[in-house]
Amino acid sequence: MTERHLASLTTSRPDGSAHVVPVGFTFDPAGVARVITNDGSVKVRNASRSGARGAICQIDGRFWLTLEGALRVAREPDDVADAVQRYALRYREPRINPTRVVLLMTVDRIMGNV
Repeated sequence: MTERHLASLTTSRPDGSAHVVPVGFTFDPAGVARVITNDGSVKVRNASRSGARGAICQIDGRFWLTLEGALRVAREPDDVADAVQRYALRYREPRINPTRVVLLMTVDRIMGNV
């Protein structure tokens, strides 16, 4: 999870249907996955609901990894800056975005073939 690989993030819409979008993400040994995004996006609205959960899935040929867990939205400048720094190390420096927030996933299930 340190090499550059894109993934998909799946969250649930209010009607229970899946909302799936491509994302970059980071993961730390404490079990937290981070996705930086624009405030007000569908994924942020989905993650803002009580009890929100999500899944991040990364695929590379026959190797795959899925992280599942509870989601929350962090808007605090320190949380966003930390997530941006982690993202820049794995991918590249993201463009400036004054409405950026970070989705924090507390990972409680990891599945895969790695």
